[in-house]
Amino acid sequence: MNHEFMEALDELVVDRGVDRDILIDTIEQAVLTAYKKNFGSAQNVRVEFDKENGIRVFSQRTIVDESDLYDAFLEIDIEDARKINPNYELGDIIENEVTPKDFGRIAAQTAKQVVVQRIREAEREIVYNEFIEKENEIVTGEVARANKNVVHVNLGRIEGVMTQSEQIPQEFYKAGQKMKFFILEVKKTNKGPQIVVSRSHPGLVKRLFEEEVPEIYEGIVQIKSVAREAGSRTKMAVRSIDEKIDPIGACVGPKGLRVKNIVDELGDEKIDIIKYDEDPAAFISASLSPSKVVKVDVNEAEKSALVIVPDYQLSLAIGKEGQNARLAAKLTNWKIDIKSESQAEEEMLAAANKKEEVLSENVEDVDKLDEAMDFEDINEVVDTDEIDEVQENEIDDDNLDD
Repeated sequence: MNHEFMEALDELVVDRGVDRDILIDTIEQAVLTAYKKNFGSAQNVRVEFDKENGIRVFSQRTIVDESDLYDAFLEIDIEDARKINPNYELGDIIENEVTPKDFGRIAAQTAKQVVVQRIREAEREIVYNEFIEKENEIVTGEVARANKNVVHVNLGRIEGVMTQSEQIPQEFYKAGQKMKFFILEVKKTNKGPQIVVSRSHPGLVKRLFEEEVPEIYEGIVQIKSVAREAGSRTKMAVRSIDEKIDPIGACVGPKGLRVKNIVDELGDEKIDIIKYDEDPAAFISASLSPSKVVKVDVNEAEKSALVIVPDYQLSLAIGKEGQNARLAAKLTNWKIDIKSESQAEEEMLAAANKKEEVLSENVEDVDKLDEAMDFEDINEVVDTDEIDEVQENEIDDDNLDD
């Protein structure tokens, strides 16, 4: 039995990838459970797994003074203990082997269930630990099955799930198809680890370039930011810490081979590679590629920018349904307002005219104020009491004449 048992144990270690010590501990716990079910108690039992002798079960009793003896099942009087071995002292543990010859069908079944359950738990823990280290990394998987809402992906020892929001729009998935997936999240559940994968996350593009471009993997070329609308277009900002290496050229590769491999993996998704610049105006200007930019006015406080482009480049700068401007804003993390040269001139002219109107209105108000001030001054200079007094004097002179 021992030989066959050890072979079966070795097979489990190899096939399931479960640690040998975990398996041995599992078997010991299973035997304890089976023993308790069969004999009603296991509180004073120790199970030992021995390569030579197999599984052995020992009962344990603590040596106590006769006056302290409380439970003969768990304790033994020191005098009785010294009849077994005169060297025993108070507090020592006496063990007797009580390995059952036959656990019985029910006990054996219980042991089997415990072993299976513990092995399953150990496997889940191994898978979780394996994939938690791969979170935010990419793996190659095979589509197991797909429906409208969820795609199940075979990742080797476990299946990952890709929800509709993580799929590339218009990308078709069929069973047996192999492709790259981004490990978005690894969660523990009651049914084991749940691996959520993605094909639409910007991180997929970043990891693909790290795999394809040695300079990025080595850290010479750095990816500063990525903005993506999966299945349509991606913008990626890069810079080089070595002045001799062109970051864009490194990403594109000889004859565009490197970027082509990534575009093929993403189903012909367009990729704009942009040189990162510490100057916000220069970076924003580059982010609107392939459009030309005439001028960029930045507002550092509000982190917003007004971009002026040639009239014939306005639609290109904004992009279809605003995509180019939207991706540029995500890439730079700035609010971007795009205007053509003629629009900017018209707004400047309108602003100038408005300013003149305001100034004219202010001048008229000042003139009116001056007139009002002159009238008040006259009232102040000519005292009405003096006028009345003069008039009274004139009347008195007339009376004298009469």
